Amino acid sequence: MIKFHFTFDTTKKALNLKYKLLIKYKNYTPNFADIIIVGGGDGFMLNSLKKYARFKKPFYGINCGSFGFLMNKFIDKNIEKKIILSKKVMIKPLVIKIKNKKPILAINEVSLFRQGRQTATLNLKVGKKEVIKKLIGDGVLVSTPAGSTAYNLSVNGPVLSLSSNKLAVTPISPFRPRRWRGKLTSNRQEITITNLDPVKRPVAAVADNIEIRNVKSINVKISKKIIFCLMYEKSRSLIKRIKLEQMRQKYN
Repeated sequence: MIKFHFTFDTTKKALNLKYKLLIKYKNYTPNFADIIIVGGGDGFMLNSLKKYARFKKPFYGINCGSFGFLMNKFIDKNIEKKIILSKKVMIKPLVIKIKNKKPILAINEVSLFRQGRQTATLNLKVGKKEVIKKLIGDGVLVSTPAGSTAYNLSVNGPVLSLSSNKLAVTPISPFRPRRWRGKLTSNRQEITITNLDPVKRPVAAVADNIEIRNVKSINVKISKKIIFCLMYEKSRSLIKRIKLEQMRQKYN
C-alpha cells in the first residue's frame, strides 16, 4: 500500500478534493509517507516543493488551479493506479544568495525588476566573465529549464529542454543594449547580477513568488544538493509539455 501525505490549497476546488480524498485515504506525516500529493495550482506546487524539500519525497500534483503546467489532470479516484503508471521527472532549483539574507530557492526563475518609474541599470557576470557591463531596462531574469515556459517565455526567452544543462538569462524590456536578447549559459556557472545605482534606481528580486526589495547584488547558481522528483501521467509529462512549447516557439 502506498502511503500518502496530502497538502491542499485553500481554493474551493482544492478543498472539495481534500474532502473526497481524506475520506478514502489516511494522511500520513511527510516523514512516513511514500509520496506527497499536492492539490492546487502551479503556485501552490512551487510553495509545496520548497516546504517539503527536506523530506526528499516524490511529488504528484493534482490540478485545482487554472493552467497547471506543473500539475496532472484533476482526479479524485484511482490515485494509486495513476501513480504506479506515472513517470518520474527530476528537476534542480536555483539557489539565490543575497547579502545579509538567508539563501532562497527558485524552481522556475529569479527576476530583478525595477521598483520605481526609472529603468534599472544592471551589471551581469557569468563566472568571472562580464557579459553585460551596463544593462538598462526594466530588469533581467535567470530561468531554469523547468521554468523556461513561464515568465521567461513571456519576455521572449528560449524554452529549454530539461536535459539541456542550461540556464537562460533573459532581459526584461531592454533599452540599452536594445538588441540584446539574452544568453544561454551552463548550469555549472554562477551568475552575478549587480545594481549599478541602488540609491536612485532600486530593484527588487523575485524568486518564484518570494520578493525581496532594495537588492544591491545577487548570486545565482543551480543547486548541487537539492533535486526534486515530480511524477506525471505518461501522456502529460513535463518533458512532453516543454517539447510542445519548443515547437510552438519555433513556428511562431
